[in-house]
Amino acid sequence: MSTITAAITAVGSYVPDFVLSNAVLEQMVDTNDEWITTRTGINERRLLKEPGKGTSYLAIKAAQNLIEKNNIDPLSIDLIIMATATPDMPVASTGVYVATQIGAINAFAFDLSAACSSFLYGMSAASAYIQSGRYKKVLLLGADKMSSIIDYTDRATCIIFGDGGGAVLFEPNLEGLGLQDEYLRSDGIGREYLKIDAGGSILPASKETVENGQHFVFQDGKTVFKYAVSGMADVSEKIMQRNNLTHDDINWLVAHQANRRIIDATAHRMGLDESKVLINIQRYGNTTSATLPLLLSDYESQLKKGDNLIFAAFGGGFTWGAIYLKWAYNKQ
Repeated sequence: MSTITAAITAVGSYVPDFVLSNAVLEQMVDTNDEWITTRTGINERRLLKEPGKGTSYLAIKAAQNLIEKNNIDPLSIDLIIMATATPDMPVASTGVYVATQIGAINAFAFDLSAACSSFLYGMSAASAYIQSGRYKKVLLLGADKMSSIIDYTDRATCIIFGDGGGAVLFEPNLEGLGLQDEYLRSDGIGREYLKIDAGGSILPASKETVENGQHFVFQDGKTVFKYAVSGMADVSEKIMQRNNLTHDDINWLVAHQANRRIIDATAHRMGLDESKVLINIQRYGNTTSATLPLLLSDYESQLKKGDNLIFAAFGGGFTWGAIYLKWAYNKQ
């Protein structure tokens, strides 16, 4: 009996229309285009501005894009994993609502939260469900409305984040393609360096927490940068070593789009030429759970069956890891 692997067979994406450029940010906070570009690689980011629309809207649009492009019957989807750091609301699962809205009424759904590593961890979970043999179609969504938790007077964070959504479909593969290996890590030392203080069980929302701005993201940028550079580079190198891969064997690095310098440092450690590194941070900024699927969607036409892809991410908490995947199809 052939071994079942979990392969990505379709991708989809969505970004809002509203563009927040560096030029506009110059009018909002004490910063400038050159400073932002040289330190992050970001030129603009997309924001979901319509009232009453949250992360679920981004995820629904990305899922619909995948379904329509690939003529997928939503009734055939067995499971939806919603990777996000910004759920629509506490308690009620965003993924469950998305599943219903796209007509995937035969699927069960749940949310997965691991900050910027959410989608990477979701790839591991989706693969495990497929390899179990019980499920044939697992839809993994990565979406975040980061603008809902950003203080646009805080130049340390407002220049970095944007809104967006991405989707990938995992299906069984008997050709040895799909997810080959993973190396996922976490360390609670990061709890204080990238967080939102209020709104959880430790510090519930109150008049005071709102007035103090404690519902916005706080980031100790220098510390997070230091850990992210070493973390992403370490796991990417580790997974190459475990699978006897050289830089010549790798076709593409699919790295979390948090900071161009972190991506470059990871590629350098892997010995990869810039031409093998997927980049779109300049257009979207850091969309948290959506960065990896947005990369796949933007570069789908360049990915060829059998290509070796290394995924890498780093997120608050801290969470980080790398995944080795063989691409399973050529775009028609």
